[in-house]
Amino acid sequence: MIVNSLAPQPMPGAAASTVDLTKVYGSGETRVTALDGVSIAFREGEFTAIMGPSGCGKSTLMHCAAGLDTPTSGSVRIGTTELGGLDDRQLTQLRRDRIGFVFQAFNLLPTLTALENITLPLSLAGRRPDPQWVERVVSMVGLSERLGHRPAELSGGQQQRVAVARALVARPAIVFGDEPTGNLDSRAGAEVLGFLRGCVEELGQTVVMVTHDPVAAGYADRVVFLADGRLVDEMAHPSPDRVLDVMKSFAG
Repeated sequence: MIVNSLAPQPMPGAAASTVDLTKVYGSGETRVTALDGVSIAFREGEFTAIMGPSGCGKSTLMHCAAGLDTPTSGSVRIGTTELGGLDDRQLTQLRRDRIGFVFQAFNLLPTLTALENITLPLSLAGRRPDPQWVERVVSMVGLSERLGHRPAELSGGQQQRVAVARALVARPAIVFGDEPTGNLDSRAGAEVLGFLRGCVEELGQTVVMVTHDPVAAGYADRVVFLADGRLVDEMAHPSPDRVLDVMKSFAG
């Protein structure tokens, strides 16, 4: 058997990865290249923040890596599974079983209690919750006393903690967060970021977060920087001040 050495290969130890990922919107004079040949691995058990100036492609990268958007060309994998080879039903099942999502909007159902919102993904998948795992996740995000409350009875920070717990309850391979603290004040945002950090350290979770906030990025293990649809820099063990210095260089 002849193996094509140019074919994208799974990256060992990567919860998700892209190879030469390109995303183009429009055509002709309205053509916009949102991503331009991005290759990146999001390593298992690591917290990665994606940063860059507005319009740099960071949300597009996350949406393509999570199977929410289809790339124009290139390869996207969750673990060793190539998303380009899946039909709509398989892709929906993969997102449901192996990916967790936390968005800027909490996306909770107002008629359900906190516990019902948390276990909703399992209910939709026809799976029974593991009581011990649910209890561990709920305890970690500090919601044990609020499980019977509906979203309107919870603060913004508590609602986002419900969303984080919901993302974790199916034990996904990776959790993607798109500006997860964007609607929160600094105190509530710090709580949610602390929980995401705890997910990595205590549960071995892989977290990828798009953010524009250097303070939020300081919770990550590494920060990758995009500009004009390309990866331009990477920082391990980030601090808010170091991240801010890099962000200032984009504005210069």
